[in-house]
Amino acid sequence: MTNSVLLNNIDHQNLKIITERSATYGDNLWYAQTFPMEFKSVQAYYPIFFNKNPDTGKFFPLALFGFENKENLFLSDNKWTADYIPAMVARQPFLIGIQALNEGGIEKKQRMLNIDLDNPRVNQDQGESIFLEHGGNSLYLDKVADLLEAIHHGLNDSNDFIDALNEHQLLESVTLDITLNDHSKNQMLGFYTINEEKLAELSSDILKLLHKKGFLQAIYMTIASQANVRTLISKKNERLSL
Repeated sequence: MTNSVLLNNIDHQNLKIITERSATYGDNLWYAQTFPMEFKSVQAYYPIFFNKNPDTGKFFPLALFGFENKENLFLSDNKWTADYIPAMVARQPFLIGIQALNEGGIEKKQRMLNIDLDNPRVNQDQGESIFLEHGGNSLYLDKVADLLEAIHHGLNDSNDFIDALNEHQLLESVTLDITLNDHSKNQMLGFYTINEEKLAELSSDILKLLHKKGFLQAIYMTIASQANVRTLISKKNERLSL
């Protein structure tokens, strides 16, 4: 559960955010949601797969960090060892809130910056200041606001991307059977990837349309990112040998 409230420079003037990375602060995630606008950065380090939201049944893309729940193979000594941290992780403890406004009798919805006060990163003693001494936004908070704006647009774009994949039957289920150096096995179920046979069968007109929307690049980045499964296996084997 989160304790999400609208951020303001009166009630939250003295709050600070711990930015180091560790399981203590909730970074022991084995995957996080991503979106096509950040695939270029994500695919450099992480495998990209798809999963289904159990509540809605809708697909979403994810960056994979490990092979089992609460396993993040990129966490080491309070550091995230990859140079890029996916936006849905980096944003914590901030999130987008929606506030209803009435303008001339017309109700409108406006995106607002919220903070989860129960997040373990939130405190008054150490970390990055949210507000300046006299109430203005800190540079850190400005960066967070830009990140949340990118997430908002990225998730909207992701919905269109998923619709296109479904329309052209480009998603297929995949089972990952991982055998490690100690002969232990990890089997990952419930994930989906790009069906490359279906992709090869698409007409030039459909490929042009996907390219125009920026989706074709995202598709190929997804396929290319699968090579990073080997990176995860290597990291897992390294930990087993310690």
